[in-house]
Amino acid sequence: MYMTTKQAAEKWNISDRRIRVLCSEGKIPGAYQEGRGWKIPIDASKPEDRRYNSKENILLQIDRKKNELDKRRPLTEGEIERLNEEFIVEYTYNSNAIEGNTLTLRETDLVLRGLTIDQKPLKDHMEAVGHKEAFEFLRELVKDNVTISESIIKQIHYLVLADKKDDRGVYRKVPVHILGAKHEPVQPYLIKPKMEQLLQEFEKSDEHIVTKLARFHINFESIHPFIDGNGRTGRLLVNLELMKAGYPPIDIKFTDRMAYYNAFDEYHVKHDVSSMEKLFAKYINSRLDMYLKILQD
Repeated sequence: MYMTTKQAAEKWNISDRRIRVLCSEGKIPGAYQEGRGWKIPIDASKPEDRRYNSKENILLQIDRKKNELDKRRPLTEGEIERLNEEFIVEYTYNSNAIEGNTLTLRETDLVLRGLTIDQKPLKDHMEAVGHKEAFEFLRELVKDNVTISESIIKQIHYLVLADKKDDRGVYRKVPVHILGAKHEPVQPYLIKPKMEQLLQEFEKSDEHIVTKLARFHINFESIHPFIDGNGRTGRLLVNLELMKAGYPPIDIKFTDRMAYYNAFDEYHVKHDVSSMEKLFAKYINSRLDMYLKILQD
């Protein structure tokens, strides 16, 4: 099956003209010209735009688009709801799937509507509902511009870990080992001082928000303060700070999980935050494009 350049442009949030250029340059595998138009495989991936692949350029793009979005504020409740249509379902699905939840995207949607999926564990249902409730809690925190703290982190974790009542919102008391990871989480007695240090450094940092959050996320997951639910909680914290700063929340896809895992390893082996920074920047840039496109319609 094939799509037109116009359909590809809408799917990838880039111009029809740019799609035609990419086709003519052979940058889209399987695309071929038919008459004056192009036929593009329906499952083709969006080509990387090497015009903007440096750290400085993509951060400048993000800053420019954020300024454009700010000019359109304040947004109405209707506009906010439209911008977030389907996001919570996809975000819940992807964040839980990265951690091993077996619900499909469609099943996640049904569970969040109050239905039960046969032959799927109760744990998976509870994780979906808990994640949605945690995100709704985030939206309330954003309205009040609440400062991130250990207490807030524990409250978010309490909602996330809906299936383990004794471990909700409390730091772990036993050592843990992450299979295959290049880093060993800190011992239990170091969790509180490390969390205090992490929050102090985050508050003092004057780095670009993308870099700042990439570093914070890696360090939070490295501490691994909870017995379970660290990944979901950490990604929610990233979105809390993004939304407080006026950015759209991001949804790291299950299909990008290896790039996500590798970004942690690269930091622990090379002390290089750029892979996580690049991953976050890609998602933030794409979400800003989507917001601006919807608001222009």
